[in-house]
Amino acid sequence: MTLRYERGPSRSPLVAAAELAAYGEPSQPSRHTDAELAALIGLLTGIQTVVVGHGRDDASRAAARAFATAWQRPGREIITTVDWPETAASWLRAARRLTAPAPDAWVVAAAPLGFAQLSRRLRYSTGWDPRRTFAFASLHDARLPALAGPETVCGLRGATADGGFWETRPR
Repeated sequence: MTLRYERGPSRSPLVAAAELAAYGEPSQPSRHTDAELAALIGLLTGIQTVVVGHGRDDASRAAARAFATAWQRPGREIITTVDWPETAASWLRAARRLTAPAPDAWVVAAAPLGFAQLSRRLRYSTGWDPRRTFAFASLHDARLPALAGPETVCGLRGATADGGFWETRPR
C-alpha cells in the first residue's frame, strides 16, 4: 500500500483507517529505561539546544521529563517542550510550535501513530529535518515509516531500551 499525502495548509495528514488496517495499529509506548536515556543523551554529542516533543500518554510524558532532567548541564538548553494528542484534526499547530525555535535538534518521546501523523505535517509544512531528530525506543517500530511514509522519517534515529541505537533508512 502506498500512502498518499496531498500538500496544502488545509489538508490534515491523518492516517486513514485503511492504512491502519493494512499495517496494524502500533503499540503504545513502554516506560523508558535508564540505558535508553543514557544512549539517547550519548547520541546528542555536540548538540546544545533542543526542543523536546512528546505525546500525552504517561510513558511519553515520563520520558520527556527524564530527558529534561538528564539534559541539564552548562552549555545545554531546552528551548521549549511541546506535547500533542494521539489524534488531532490538524497537526499544524504542534508542528509550528516544534519548529519555530530553530533548535540544533529535536528529541521525541511518543507513540508511533501520533508521531506518524505529526511527522507528515512537520515534513510538508515546516523546515523540520528527521536527520536532526532523536527519539526514544517507542518510535523504533517498522510501522512508523510505513504509516508516515519512508521519506518522511528517513534519518530519524534513537535509542533502544537496552541502550543500543537505531536509525530509519531508505528502503
